[in-house]
Amino acid sequence: MRCPDLRSFLFGAFTLVVVIAAVIGCIVATGAYDVAADAPQSATVADFITTVRERSIDVRASAVEVLPLNRPEMITDGASDYDEMCTGCHLAPGMEENEMRPGLDPKPPLLADGALGDPKEQFWIIKHGIRMTAMPAWGKTHSDEEIWNIVAFLQRLPGRSPQTYHALVAKGGDHHHHEMGEGNHMKM
Repeated sequence: MRCPDLRSFLFGAFTLVVVIAAVIGCIVATGAYDVAADAPQSATVADFITTVRERSIDVRASAVEVLPLNRPEMITDGASDYDEMCTGCHLAPGMEENEMRPGLDPKPPLLADGALGDPKEQFWIIKHGIRMTAMPAWGKTHSDEEIWNIVAFLQRLPGRSPQTYHALVAKGGDHHHHEMGEGNHMKM
């Protein structure tokens, strides 16, 4: 008697998969899902995407080995890079909302406002970016050393006053502009 039960279960599972595939096919074919950044997103979709993103980062960042992040030159160089590359989306201490951030979905976190979490995850995110969030993959144009400098700075960013932030950026000097070189290496 078990065989008919198993066959019924497999038929039901197969039918469910076919129905789900047909619904997804209809959504894709009709363009029913609005991908506009200014369209409201359902809480279910937002929660699903957030969970997928966070688990993906957790899994991939787990293999990253954190370097010592306390060298002053790392922090000042990272401050300079952050000021040049990151403040348009993540702002800096004392910066007002800008014209770009309201149009981003999801809105980038204000990194100066709170705890930033694990340096492994910060490194991975900065290096590889996050699809469909406007977070670029800085590893395409910056060395691991430069990315670790940004992470070292980020570890000290929360709670910094605008004055101490600008003093740290000034110590870091000018941001190094990169030009594409051979392969994945960058010429400075």
